[in-house]
Amino acid sequence: MRLLLRFFGFMFALGTLVLMAGAAGATYFVWKYSQDLPDYSQLQNYEPPVMTRVHAADGALVAEYAKQRRLYIPIQSVPKLVIEAFLSAEDKNFYEHGGLDPTGIFRAASHFLQNYGKNVRPQGASTITQQVAKNFLLTNEVSIDRKIKEALLALRIERAYSKDRILELYLNEIYLGMGAYGIAAAALVYFDKSVDQLNVQEVAYLAALPKAPSTYNPFRDRDRAVDRRNWVIDRMVENGFVSTDDGEAAKKAPLTVTPRATGAQAEAAEYYAEEVRRQIYERYGERKLYEGGLSVRTPLRSDLQVVARKALTEGMIKYDETRGWRGPISHMELAGVDWGVKLGEVKEYGDVPWRIAVVLDVNKDNARIGLQPRREKSGQRSHERVVELLPADGVKWTRKPLNQVVKPGDVIHVEPFANRPGQYRLRQMPGVEGAIVVMEPTTGRVLALTGGFSYDESQFNRATQAMRQPGSSFKPFVYSAALDNGYTPSTIVMDAPFELEQQGQATWRPENYSGKFYGPQTLRFGLEQSRNVMTVRLSNDVGMPIIADYAKRFGIYDDMPPYLAMALGSGETTLLRMTGAYAMIANGGRKVTPSLIDRIQDRYGHTIYRHDERECRGCDADKWQNQPEPTLIDRRPVVLDPMTAYQITSMMEGVVQRGTGTALKELGKPIAGKTGTTNEEKDAWFIGYTPEIVVGVYLGYDKPRPMGKGSTGGILAAPVVREFLRTAIADRPAIPFRVPAGIKLVRIDRKSGQRTSAGDGNAILEAFKPGTAPPDGYNVVYSDGTVTPEADRAVRTGTGGLY
Repeated sequence: MRLLLRFFGFMFALGTLVLMAGAAGATYFVWKYSQDLPDYSQLQNYEPPVMTRVHAADGALVAEYAKQRRLYIPIQSVPKLVIEAFLSAEDKNFYEHGGLDPTGIFRAASHFLQNYGKNVRPQGASTITQQVAKNFLLTNEVSIDRKIKEALLALRIERAYSKDRILELYLNEIYLGMGAYGIAAAALVYFDKSVDQLNVQEVAYLAALPKAPSTYNPFRDRDRAVDRRNWVIDRMVENGFVSTDDGEAAKKAPLTVTPRATGAQAEAAEYYAEEVRRQIYERYGERKLYEGGLSVRTPLRSDLQVVARKALTEGMIKYDETRGWRGPISHMELAGVDWGVKLGEVKEYGDVPWRIAVVLDVNKDNARIGLQPRREKSGQRSHERVVELLPADGVKWTRKPLNQVVKPGDVIHVEPFANRPGQYRLRQMPGVEGAIVVMEPTTGRVLALTGGFSYDESQFNRATQAMRQPGSSFKPFVYSAALDNGYTPSTIVMDAPFELEQQGQATWRPENYSGKFYGPQTLRFGLEQSRNVMTVRLSNDVGMPIIADYAKRFGIYDDMPPYLAMALGSGETTLLRMTGAYAMIANGGRKVTPSLIDRIQDRYGHTIYRHDERECRGCDADKWQNQPEPTLIDRRPVVLDPMTAYQITSMMEGVVQRGTGTALKELGKPIAGKTGTTNEEKDAWFIGYTPEIVVGVYLGYDKPRPMGKGSTGGILAAPVVREFLRTAIADRPAIPFRVPAGIKLVRIDRKSGQRTSAGDGNAILEAFKPGTAPPDGYNVVYSDGTVTPEADRAVRTGTGGLY
């Protein structure tokens, strides 16, 4: 008995020593690995990279920009079904354990021992807390050291943070494939839904992804992806999160993935979105743009953007087709090959609504064409081969027989005929380019913008980046300077040869577009008919330094050289600047800055930029207490006398009614505008406006070259503005331009500039500033074009005259 007691005593002592040694060893072990553990307190201020999102005026998504596509979502906003799916797939005991799951560890250890030395990857036993430790603080290294550190960190994280905070970090950080980080972004990327719209089979699929996103890619290995999804559904049923019937129904449902594109999302808004991206990059830098989680609200009107793009592209196509057929995209040999495979290699442009096709055979009446196979969701080309017809009238615009236009093997663009199934018309990418800008005149907010025919083909934005000569569209600013310096719309200016001696150069002799001279004419006539020589003579009298100052005031040029040729728009500027300058005339002379961004908020919702700088007095009241209405204080500078602005507007209404912009007359609403055409018709402009909207259009080749005789702003650009306004203001009332206080409307003969009666066929109501209206009773111009002595005396001593 004593021996037995001594034995038990010995064993107890030995056990105590072993336990103490083990405790000491464990303490040393923990101390050793704790020496270089990362600081887990950084999780408290976790700010993951979050994508920047750009929205239109109505809140619709325009574009997303990110290196890691992530939307941060607080745990309170995560649907219960999503949480249950991820717990079932990753850590069903998450809310019970203290950071480590003994059951999982035992299972992983058994697997490791069974496969020791077999080059088999160890099985994971990581809890969600351990995954947070690894993803945030450690690397993906497969080693015992890393697992020990991960376990130690998990225990410390569990003591420092709540379970909900840990789960929130996990659900926002995990990579779920296809560039998506976190569940909110993954829901959009895979299913184009917000997380609260996901059903059982969708949340189960997302919960299946953290283990191996590429392995369970729905396009590369759909069967494997479905199996993993169904395994998660089974675990959800097993854990009581989903009923058996609902689980079976979810498992039978197909895995329907709707990939969401990156970049521009709104229809036809690629150039607009890219310009916004570029401005944010310049203002805040790359990191803020791609990781800062900015919320950007733009003034983009999606409906107007679609109309603007359509009007511009149709205008470019119409011009291009008048220049004839330039030939196919390329040519391919058809003998012994699958034409669909070769055709699938031809680059297509996603923003061009045409199909690429190959001509299979052709006769004088029809050509059989094979359409480029569509891309499936996986990105692969379809195996289906579709053959359609290109009839003879589908190439009518080429003015050649069908069999002389295309031949077998030609790769071409085609567009389906409306209401003629299976038949297509021939198309070609226009050689000419152009841009359109739509602006709100009172604020400078850009409502729509397109910088070319196809963004996929060329990202060069011709609305904001192309420096082009505005030609005669600059003239309203010359005439504005004149009206501010003693001239009136009825002032007579001589349209006669003008010569300027230039030291060391040939004498400069400006000419009118027609090559003719028209004698003494009113200022109004000079602008309406876009007379170059009158403009030069006027500029010479007013003084080019004054005109250069006006050009700077309106933001057209930063520092315009005071040369007479600049008065005809020979300097280079952008369409956006010119449209903004016209907006200042349209709004009565108030300074505006063209803007594609209304407001920018940071990831916390704080506004860090606002375009509208007007002060709102009274807008911060907590409640209504019979106080005065809030008022907006506008401190923007006035760049043009409101009376001058109205005079120029009235004169540019004449451009539309009788001058070079009559293409818009048929709309039957108050519209003012001015055409612009540069030497040899290299550039064609029209900028027009109503009281509510300003539209600028430019067309020309990227490498300037003549577009052909008659390719003027009135012929090419004005119809584009007309077609845009036809839709944009169709439901708007015919609002006249507001007449400012002080303006006197006098009935005059628009040819002579003198007062006349209501029965005169040339009578118009002309706008005059106080004290500048013409006298009642003398003629200025005889029928033979000579000037009366009375007129000569009047113009030398009165309100402007013959120059």
